[in-house]
Amino acid sequence: MPQPVDPVALTADLIRCPSVTPAEGGALVLLERMLSEAGFACTRVDRNGTSNLFARWGARGANRAFGFNGHTDVVPVGDAAAWSRDPFGGEIVDGVLWGRGATDMKSGVAAFVAAAIDLVRETPPDGSIVITITGDEEGDATDGTVALLDWMRANGETMTHCLVGEPTCPNEMGEMMKIGRRGSMTAHFTARGVQGHSAYPHRARNPLTAMVRLMDRLASHELDRGTDHFDPSTLAITTIDTGNPANNVIPAQCRATVNIRFNDLHSGASLSVWLRGMADQVQAETGVTMDMTASISGESFLTPPGEFSAMIARAVQAETGRIPEASTSGGTSDARFVKDLCPVVEFGLVGKTMHQVDERVPVEQIVQLKGIYTRILRDYFA
Repeated sequence: MPQPVDPVALTADLIRCPSVTPAEGGALVLLERMLSEAGFACTRVDRNGTSNLFARWGARGANRAFGFNGHTDVVPVGDAAAWSRDPFGGEIVDGVLWGRGATDMKSGVAAFVAAAIDLVRETPPDGSIVITITGDEEGDATDGTVALLDWMRANGETMTHCLVGEPTCPNEMGEMMKIGRRGSMTAHFTARGVQGHSAYPHRARNPLTAMVRLMDRLASHELDRGTDHFDPSTLAITTIDTGNPANNVIPAQCRATVNIRFNDLHSGASLSVWLRGMADQVQAETGVTMDMTASISGESFLTPPGEFSAMIARAVQAETGRIPEASTSGGTSDARFVKDLCPVVEFGLVGKTMHQVDERVPVEQIVQLKGIYTRILRDYFA
């Protein structure tokens, strides 16, 4: 009988793969080799220079197909000299594993790959296990999990339920899982007026006056007060840019950007209509032309609490002693794409150091995470 897969050693090996988006860095090559040796049918689903991996153990179209989703790409290290340890060294010091991706989310990938391989070797389940891993989660996410799901639909591959291994716990292991996410959208505004001398403002049409009026109205507006499972929606002004070096010139144009995180009372389309309406009001009042473009990163979604989330909560409690809160907080994740295929829940490590200098994770958390994923698989196929 092969030895159980060590998720800590696998995480360290993955950290040593410099897979900064969009580089593959050897991470998916390593995982494909391991999964293939364990009997998984593996397919590289690369698209437009983005590397992705699909792996399935068991029959295609099985009645039960449990899915894991994660990513091996990481954000840049920033100033490497500011790190206490080599960001791609995968060093373990005093029970802590250091390196870019230690938290987000090579540890999560290592934990669910290790749990899946051990299960199919020791107690082959009645059903299939599907693993989807992308190299494009930290980038634009247009050719990562989306490409994998497109390929699955075209090739008759399915998942009946999916667990995304993103970090979900704010402070303590086991305290939170995600049963949904807020939607996210960004709107870009350009105000076009008439340039003029600041001593003769009546001869100009100041785009800054119009933009400030619009931004104040947007930021002061209460979008909602939250719903049963979601916090109130938020709008943040993220930049106002004019680029005017002269203090005696009224500029011809001004740009601004807002980002909205919205709950299930809204959609990207409905918010776009509202934003356009507010811009039209200011345009009518000031005579300044207000152009707008909007991009929607993802719609809000919810996997209603039920047996699937309860099963995950029981596994977390058994391994950590904590019952995880079912939350929809935080930013976006690739669960926003998976939800179009099957019910999806997220559970992973404590995310305190993700994207930071000196990203690191206690090794005991990685071991716990593998234990949680193992219990989930056993309970799912029981």
